[in-house]
Amino acid sequence: MSGELITIAILGVALAALLVAIALRTRKVVATPHERAVYDTLQTAALAARPLRSGLTEQSAAEAVGPLLALTSADGVALYGPGAELLARAGDDDLWTPPIMTATADLAATALRDQRPAVERGPGGTAALARHLLAAPLLTDDISAGVLVVASLDEPGPGRIGAITEVARYAASQLQLAELDASRARLDRAEVLALRAQISPHFIYNALNTIASFVRTDPDRARELILDFADFTRYSFRAAGEYTALADELRNIDRYLTLERARFGPGLTVKLQVAPEVLGVVVPFLALQPLVENAVRHGLAGRKSGTISIVARNEGPDCLLSIEDDGVGMDPELLRTGAIDALDPAGPEESDGAHVGLTNVDQRLRSAFGNDYGLVVDTAVGAGTRVSMRIPKFASGIRVDPAADGRDDR
Repeated sequence: MSGELITIAILGVALAALLVAIALRTRKVVATPHERAVYDTLQTAALAARPLRSGLTEQSAAEAVGPLLALTSADGVALYGPGAELLARAGDDDLWTPPIMTATADLAATALRDQRPAVERGPGGTAALARHLLAAPLLTDDISAGVLVVASLDEPGPGRIGAITEVARYAASQLQLAELDASRARLDRAEVLALRAQISPHFIYNALNTIASFVRTDPDRARELILDFADFTRYSFRAAGEYTALADELRNIDRYLTLERARFGPGLTVKLQVAPEVLGVVVPFLALQPLVENAVRHGLAGRKSGTISIVARNEGPDCLLSIEDDGVGMDPELLRTGAIDALDPAGPEESDGAHVGLTNVDQRLRSAFGNDYGLVVDTAVGAGTRVSMRIPKFASGIRVDPAADGRDDR
């Protein structure tokens, strides 16, 4: 037993020595002063970028001035907004005397007006007014989103001025990315509004007619259908959120299909296959409604019966969603040649909100998750149509708005 302990001890010492050697070797290779300086600079730049990606506000400026001060190696840094209003500053409080603050504000206004860097050189020394100021506008699409003002006790040379100007350009690029993010969010909201407007008026008209037909013959059924219709419209026209949980989307699809089955009777068959582990996956709001509505239209086009299959499978990092009908289908050659839009299988002469909605969904999928996540259409003449999509289970920045959880409030 003691021999085994000795062996284990020897192996432990050897392993520890090996780990120390690896650590020292790694440190020698990747932790040179130059590499450490590069790492520190990149880390500081990331700290400055993070708040600026939300736009230039008092809060984001307050979080960014510290890292910007480190990046510029200056004695003081101030960020001004697009109206030359002071948002935040960093550095020794003794530096920011009232005269310096007045000079800084004037220089920021000059940089905003001329949309180019402005410099004010002090007389030198260490007196309170002996400050050198450089104001660099934060230009995004040739518009000044704000101004970075750097204060220094030493007179900056051309290289230092160039470096500070590059820091301002870096900050401006983060603000430009923030504006792009905001523009994409506004576009997503606009596309959701457009999709709501494109919910087939035929469905609404037919649903109300179906409900009316049950009022006298089956009042209880009519009441249930009215509640389903109310819940469907409440969800579809809710005020908040570009994303929703798959479970909520499927719940709304069930309401839609309940109304359609009431209209078509036993002629409409629905098959549902959903893996429980994907119910929490976040999907674009109303991503399935146009697909299901299109499947019902084409699955029963000119026929008395049809089958709609809805599948949600767990496939590694993704969730695979597909909506399939056994309707008339179409010639896939027309899709390959572009004679008919792959996302508008009815063709232009029959296109309505449902088909426009398919293109809308495809664009929103690609915008949210990348071009690898658009809609895929499989079809053949007489073999029906299947429209499928992949949704990543986890995607950065994609989440359900807590104010739009899809729950009924009745």
